[in-house]
Amino acid sequence: MIANDDVVDIWTIVVAAGSGSRFGGPKQFFDLRGERVVDRSVRIAAAHSAGVVVVLSAEVLEETGPSRLTPGSSTRVVVVVGSDTRSGSVREGLAAVPAEATVILVHDGARPLATDEVYERVLLAVAAGADAVVPVVPVTDTIRRRSGGVVDRADLVAIQTPQGFRAEALRAAHAAADDATDDATLVEAGGGRVVLVDGDSDNMKITDPSDLEIARLLLARRGETP
Repeated sequence: MIANDDVVDIWTIVVAAGSGSRFGGPKQFFDLRGERVVDRSVRIAAAHSAGVVVVLSAEVLEETGPSRLTPGSSTRVVVVVGSDTRSGSVREGLAAVPAEATVILVHDGARPLATDEVYERVLLAVAAGADAVVPVVPVTDTIRRRSGGVVDRADLVAIQTPQGFRAEALRAAHAAADDATDDATLVEAGGGRVVLVDGDSDNMKITDPSDLEIARLLLARRGETP
Protein backbone atom coordinates (compact mmCIF):
# COMPACT_ATOMS: atom_id res chain seq x y z
CA MET A 1 0.00 0.00 0.00
CA ILE A 2 1.30 3.48 -0.91
CA ALA A 3 1.65 5.44 2.34
CA ASN A 4 -0.34 8.65 2.72
CA ASP A 5 2.87 10.68 3.03
CA ASP A 6 3.95 9.46 -0.41
CA VAL A 7 1.03 10.98 -2.34
CA VAL A 8 1.96 14.60 -1.64
CA ASP A 9 3.51 15.11 -5.10
CA ILE A 10 1.07 12.88 -7.03
CA TRP A 11 -1.76 14.39 -9.04
CA THR A 12 -4.32 12.61 -11.20
CA ILE A 13 -6.05 13.97 -14.30
CA VAL A 14 -9.47 12.36 -14.78
CA VAL A 15 -10.51 12.87 -18.40
CA ALA A 16 -14.30 13.01 -18.67
CA ALA A 17 -14.88 15.47 -21.49
CA GLY A 18 -16.67 13.10 -23.86
CA SER A 19 -20.16 13.90 -25.09
CA GLY A 20 -21.37 10.29 -24.83
CA SER A 21 -22.75 10.31 -28.38
CA ARG A 22 -22.57 6.52 -28.63
CA PHE A 23 -24.08 6.16 -25.18
CA GLY A 24 -27.00 8.50 -25.74
CA GLY A 25 -25.86 11.09 -23.21
CA PRO A 26 -22.91 11.99 -20.97
CA LYS A 27 -22.14 8.51 -19.66
CA GLN A 28 -19.89 9.86 -16.92
CA PHE A 29 -22.94 11.20 -15.09
CA PHE A 30 -25.08 8.05 -15.16
CA ASP A 31 -25.77 6.22 -11.91
CA LEU A 32 -23.54 3.34 -10.86
CA ARG A 33 -25.07 1.76 -7.74
CA GLY A 34 -25.86 5.07 -6.09
CA GLU A 35 -22.83 6.97 -7.32
CA ARG A 36 -22.21 8.70 -10.63
CA VAL A 37 -19.62 7.09 -12.88
CA VAL A 38 -17.26 10.07 -12.79
CA ASP A 39 -17.67 10.53 -9.03
CA ARG A 40 -16.47 6.99 -8.45
CA SER A 41 -13.51 7.53 -10.77
CA VAL A 42 -12.59 10.72 -8.90
CA ARG A 43 -13.03 9.08 -5.50
CA ILE A 44 -10.68 6.20 -6.25
CA ALA A 45 -8.12 8.56 -7.83
CA ALA A 46 -8.28 10.83 -4.79
CA ALA A 47 -7.19 8.01 -2.51
CA HIS A 48 -3.85 7.96 -4.33
CA SER A 49 -3.36 11.64 -5.04
CA ALA A 50 -2.72 15.00 -3.44
CA GLY A 51 -5.09 16.49 -6.00
CA VAL A 52 -7.36 15.51 -8.87
CA VAL A 53 -8.05 17.55 -11.99
CA VAL A 54 -11.37 16.64 -13.60
CA VAL A 55 -11.67 17.55 -17.28
CA LEU A 56 -15.22 18.11 -18.54
CA SER A 57 -16.71 19.53 -21.71
CA ALA A 58 -18.02 23.09 -21.53
CA GLU A 59 -21.54 21.88 -22.30
CA VAL A 60 -21.53 19.23 -19.60
CA LEU A 61 -19.99 21.54 -17.03
CA GLU A 62 -22.61 24.21 -17.70
CA GLU A 63 -25.41 21.68 -17.36
CA THR A 64 -24.24 19.72 -14.32
CA GLY A 65 -21.81 21.95 -12.50
CA PRO A 66 -18.78 20.71 -10.51
CA SER A 67 -20.35 20.78 -7.06
CA ARG A 68 -20.77 17.03 -6.67
CA LEU A 69 -17.27 16.17 -7.86
CA THR A 70 -15.91 15.69 -4.37
CA PRO A 71 -14.08 12.60 -3.11
CA GLY A 72 -15.19 12.86 0.50
CA SER A 73 -11.62 13.52 1.65
CA SER A 74 -9.13 16.36 1.97
CA THR A 75 -7.87 15.78 -1.57
CA ARG A 76 -8.08 18.92 -3.68
CA VAL A 77 -10.35 18.67 -6.74
CA VAL A 78 -10.04 21.11 -9.64
CA VAL A 79 -12.47 21.15 -12.58
CA VAL A 80 -11.39 22.45 -15.99
CA VAL A 81 -12.93 22.63 -19.45
CA GLY A 82 -11.58 20.14 -21.97
CA SER A 83 -10.84 20.23 -25.67
CA ASP A 84 -12.17 18.63 -28.84
CA THR A 85 -9.60 15.83 -28.62
CA ARG A 86 -8.50 13.56 -25.81
CA SER A 87 -4.91 14.78 -25.98
CA GLY A 88 -6.11 18.36 -25.96
CA SER A 89 -8.19 17.63 -22.88
CA VAL A 90 -5.20 16.12 -21.12
CA ARG A 91 -3.21 19.25 -21.90
CA GLU A 92 -5.95 21.38 -20.36
CA GLY A 93 -5.73 19.17 -17.29
CA LEU A 94 -1.93 19.41 -17.21
CA ALA A 95 -2.14 23.19 -17.12
CA ALA A 96 -4.03 22.91 -13.82
CA VAL A 97 -1.56 20.51 -12.17
CA PRO A 98 0.81 22.35 -9.81
CA ALA A 99 4.40 22.68 -11.01
CA GLU A 100 5.67 20.88 -7.91
CA ALA A 101 3.92 17.62 -8.82
CA THR A 102 6.50 14.93 -9.58
CA VAL A 103 4.15 12.14 -10.66
CA ILE A 104 1.02 12.57 -12.78
CA LEU A 105 -1.57 9.91 -13.43
CA VAL A 106 -4.04 10.12 -16.31
CA HIS A 107 -7.26 8.19 -15.97
CA ASP A 108 -10.36 7.83 -18.15
CA GLY A 109 -13.42 8.97 -16.24
CA ALA A 110 -15.36 6.21 -17.99
CA ARG A 111 -13.27 3.53 -16.21
CA PRO A 112 -14.85 3.68 -12.75
CA LEU A 113 -13.82 0.16 -11.74
CA ALA A 114 -10.07 0.75 -11.54
CA THR A 115 -8.88 -0.78 -8.28
CA ASP A 116 -6.46 0.44 -5.62
CA GLU A 117 -4.18 -2.42 -6.61
CA VAL A 118 -3.90 -1.19 -10.20
CA TYR A 119 -3.12 2.34 -9.00
CA GLU A 120 -0.44 1.01 -6.69
CA ARG A 121 1.21 -1.12 -9.37
CA VAL A 122 1.38 1.90 -11.65
CA LEU A 123 2.78 4.20 -8.96
CA LEU A 124 5.40 1.69 -7.84
CA ALA A 125 6.65 1.30 -11.42
CA VAL A 126 6.98 5.08 -11.80
CA ALA A 127 8.86 5.19 -8.49
CA ALA A 128 11.18 2.51 -9.85
CA GLY A 129 12.23 4.78 -12.72
CA ALA A 130 9.80 4.40 -15.60
CA ASP A 131 8.94 7.47 -17.66
CA ALA A 132 5.48 6.07 -18.38
CA VAL A 133 3.56 3.12 -16.96
CA VAL A 134 0.62 1.42 -18.65
CA PRO A 135 -1.67 -1.19 -17.06
CA VAL A 136 -2.55 -3.87 -19.59
CA VAL A 137 -4.55 -7.08 -19.90
CA PRO A 138 -4.07 -9.93 -22.38
CA VAL A 139 -6.04 -9.95 -25.62
CA THR A 140 -8.27 -13.02 -25.46
CA ASP A 141 -10.12 -12.73 -28.77
CA THR A 142 -8.70 -14.09 -31.98
CA ILE A 143 -7.63 -11.11 -34.12
CA ARG A 144 -7.86 -11.32 -37.89
CA ARG A 145 -6.66 -8.83 -40.50
CA ARG A 146 -9.22 -7.57 -43.01
CA SER A 147 -6.67 -8.32 -45.73
CA GLY A 148 -6.45 -11.91 -44.52
CA GLY A 149 -4.57 -13.88 -41.89
CA VAL A 150 -4.74 -14.19 -38.14
CA VAL A 151 -2.58 -11.98 -35.92
CA ASP A 152 -0.48 -13.71 -33.27
CA ARG A 153 -2.07 -12.39 -30.09
CA ALA A 154 0.79 -13.56 -27.85
CA ASP A 155 2.46 -10.17 -28.26
CA LEU A 156 -0.75 -8.14 -27.98
CA VAL A 157 -2.22 -6.49 -24.90
CA ALA A 158 -5.18 -4.18 -24.31
CA ILE A 159 -4.32 -0.83 -22.73
CA GLN A 160 -6.07 0.51 -19.65
CA THR A 161 -5.81 3.50 -17.34
CA PRO A 162 -4.69 4.96 -14.98
CA GLN A 163 -1.42 5.50 -16.78
CA GLY A 164 1.39 6.95 -14.69
CA PHE A 165 4.19 9.34 -15.62
CA ARG A 166 7.13 11.25 -14.35
CA ALA A 167 5.63 14.72 -14.49
CA GLU A 168 8.42 16.18 -16.60
CA ALA A 169 8.16 13.35 -19.13
CA LEU A 170 4.41 13.85 -19.57
CA ARG A 171 4.72 17.62 -19.86
CA ALA A 172 7.50 17.29 -22.44
CA ALA A 173 5.47 14.75 -24.43
CA HIS A 174 2.52 17.13 -24.66
CA ALA A 175 4.61 20.21 -25.40
CA ALA A 176 4.48 19.52 -29.15
CA ALA A 177 0.65 19.44 -29.01
CA ASP A 178 0.49 16.14 -30.89
CA ASP A 179 -2.50 13.80 -30.57
CA ALA A 180 -2.65 10.13 -29.63
CA THR A 181 -5.22 7.75 -28.22
CA ASP A 182 -3.18 7.42 -25.03
CA ASP A 183 -0.49 9.47 -23.34
CA ALA A 184 2.16 6.77 -23.07
CA THR A 185 2.30 6.71 -26.87
CA LEU A 186 3.34 10.38 -26.86
CA VAL A 187 5.99 9.74 -24.18
CA GLU A 188 7.33 6.77 -26.13
CA ALA A 189 7.48 8.83 -29.34
CA GLY A 190 9.73 11.27 -27.51
CA GLY A 191 12.13 8.53 -26.45
CA GLY A 192 10.69 7.84 -23.01
CA ARG A 193 10.76 4.39 -21.41
CA VAL A 194 7.34 2.78 -21.14
CA VAL A 195 6.78 -0.03 -18.64
CA LEU A 196 3.79 -2.37 -18.67
CA VAL A 197 2.14 -3.62 -15.47
CA ASP A 198 -0.81 -5.90 -14.88
CA GLY A 199 -4.19 -4.25 -15.27
CA ASP A 200 -7.50 -5.78 -14.23
CA SER A 201 -10.06 -7.50 -16.44
CA ASP A 202 -12.84 -5.72 -14.53
CA ASN A 203 -11.34 -2.31 -15.32
CA MET A 204 -13.60 -1.86 -18.32
CA LYS A 205 -14.33 1.34 -20.20
CA ILE A 206 -18.02 2.20 -20.28
CA THR A 207 -18.96 2.92 -23.88
CA ASP A 208 -22.58 1.90 -24.26
CA PRO A 209 -25.52 1.19 -21.90
CA SER A 210 -24.80 -2.53 -21.73
CA ASP A 211 -21.33 -1.74 -20.33
CA LEU A 212 -22.96 0.20 -17.51
CA GLU A 213 -25.13 -2.78 -16.65
CA ILE A 214 -22.04 -5.02 -16.60
CA ALA A 215 -20.24 -2.55 -14.33
CA ARG A 216 -23.18 -2.59 -11.92
CA LEU A 217 -23.07 -6.38 -11.83
CA LEU A 218 -19.31 -6.40 -11.22
CA LEU A 219 -19.67 -4.01 -8.29
CA ALA A 220 -22.51 -6.08 -6.89
CA ARG A 221 -20.27 -9.15 -7.10
CA ARG A 222 -17.58 -7.28 -5.16
CA GLY A 223 -20.18 -6.28 -2.58
CA GLU A 224 -19.13 -2.63 -2.90
CA THR A 225 -21.20 0.41 -2.06
CA PRO A 226 -20.31 4.13 -2.46
